[in-house]
Amino acid sequence: MLEVNDVRIARAPLDFHFEFSLPNQGVLLIRGPSGEGKSTLLDALGGYIPIDSGTVTWQSQAIGQLPPEKRPITSLFQSHNLFDHLTVGANLATALPHISEVDRKNALTALGVDAHYHKYPTALSGGQRQRVGLIAALLRPEPLVLLDEPFRELDPDTRLRVILWTLEQIQSLGKTLLLVSHNPDDDLFIKRQVTDVREYVVRLKEDHSGNGLPQSG
Repeated sequence: MLEVNDVRIARAPLDFHFEFSLPNQGVLLIRGPSGEGKSTLLDALGGYIPIDSGTVTWQSQAIGQLPPEKRPITSLFQSHNLFDHLTVGANLATALPHISEVDRKNALTALGVDAHYHKYPTALSGGQRQRVGLIAALLRPEPLVLLDEPFRELDPDTRLRVILWTLEQIQSLGKTLLLVSHNPDDDLFIKRQVTDVREYVVRLKEDHSGNGLPQSG
């Protein structure tokens, strides 16, 4: 279980407060107005910004003070996490050395970007880069996955295809997912598709004081 207990983060001029728990193989959707701490929460969980107080634990082990590379977490940022000097195939080989080339290519095929295996990220559209980055994040061995707006550059049909694939990977690999989204359709679609995985929706309160206390609903 992931437990975020009374975590406070000062990001002038705002102060954020987070407290929630998420069971193993849970899917947590995080929504809220811009500036209310969604990306801040993911950055803090990933170890990229410090927390000022409170604790973060995974499987009852404190991880809130560990460096990013020591946490059981994979983060996918809005920049897609790809190296521009490497081809798509080389990016995936670097991120996923434990997976065969056949499996990496199968994932690209599943998301409709297999034709770009030998291309560089700069030659791809935003949506294509987003799909490659998602593969690189979801198929890593870490049990916790943090995704910041992973579907925002996709057209509606591709978006549904990619969400379905994402949920299939989460279920088959036994991962726990935290997902930031501004699209309310994601809530409805994921609720309909999640079966044996527990799901939550957390909306950060719109509060002019800057308190980003998640409210489950």
